Amino acid sequence: MDGAISLGVGEPDFVTPWAIRDAAVRSIKRGLTQYTGNRGLPELRKNICRYLDSRFGISADPDHTIVTVGASEAIDLTLRAICDEGDEILVPEPCYVSYAPTVSLAGGTPVAVKCVADNDFALTPQLLESAITPKTKALILAYPNNPTGAIMTEKQLRDIVPVILKHDLLVISDEIYAELTYTGKHVSIASFDDMRGRTVLINGFSKAFAMTGWRVGFVCAPDEIDDAMFKIHQYGIMCAPRVSQHAANAALAEGLRDGFAIVEEMVEEYARRGRFLANAFNSMGLKCFQPKGAFYVFPSVASLGMTGEQFANGLLQSQKVAVVPGSAFGTAGEYHVRCSYATSMAQLSEAIDRIAVFINNTK
Repeated sequence: MDGAISLGVGEPDFVTPWAIRDAAVRSIKRGLTQYTGNRGLPELRKNICRYLDSRFGISADPDHTIVTVGASEAIDLTLRAICDEGDEILVPEPCYVSYAPTVSLAGGTPVAVKCVADNDFALTPQLLESAITPKTKALILAYPNNPTGAIMTEKQLRDIVPVILKHDLLVISDEIYAELTYTGKHVSIASFDDMRGRTVLINGFSKAFAMTGWRVGFVCAPDEIDDAMFKIHQYGIMCAPRVSQHAANAALAEGLRDGFAIVEEMVEEYARRGRFLANAFNSMGLKCFQPKGAFYVFPSVASLGMTGEQFANGLLQSQKVAVVPGSAFGTAGEYHVRCSYATSMAQLSEAIDRIAVFINNTK
């Protein structure tokens, strides 16, 4: 649609930093274009473990780390490795659109756990306990969260640990937005002593390093799960693209040297944009949670008497602004829309002006 502004796609508007691109170019010039080992480049896996330890206090083993085709492959590997037919996997909502379908494709049964704005979209022990049945095998945790921008604090994570231990659950922790946290350091449930042996940690390079198109991520899992995941990865993928692995290694090597300065610059800009959008929506009467991570806001449009789908369709047709209906992220999002602020402030300002016109015209 000519003249449309998209707040739809969750993709950084920054270009992959030059040092990372240069490392990829140099690897190609050197003729490093063959397969790597199935787990990925040894140096990259060592740097992944150094990174996890230095940034998040997580102890991981390079020999039980798999470099994957983005965090998406890591999620699929994990679910295919653990799911027997009918196993229930808890999926806190609103959540990333692929979790429930991937659970189903693996033969499991996704069970939604509805988190609410009144509790900052965090998962509580009460919500978790109420969703568990004898068939429950694992819990997917995804904070900072897409689509809400919510995080879980160290205390909130610790509060759910007794429930996890009581029911002997596995945790699949998707931390792709870990670096994009605005309120202090990200805390991983995998950093807790009693959780490391029952947590599959998933992360990648797409969001923090503006490397979406490179398709490179990683997963660190407990030994017995890692073995099964590795077999599936060997047969289904063989290895992640070598040029992307060299680029990812450069991203970590550079970051470990300079304290991830480039990432910090991006985070500061995302935080500024998030404040702008949340304040704008709240001032227009659309209740909006102030994002604490990732790069999305998730305003409620219930006050307009519309579903998120009605709002999104009407806004696109009348004002040429694209947002995502909240129902895409689970039934908990039916009266919300997701807006990505991974775009320029100029675009965001123009989009807000158009949204204000749309809202005024609906009253």
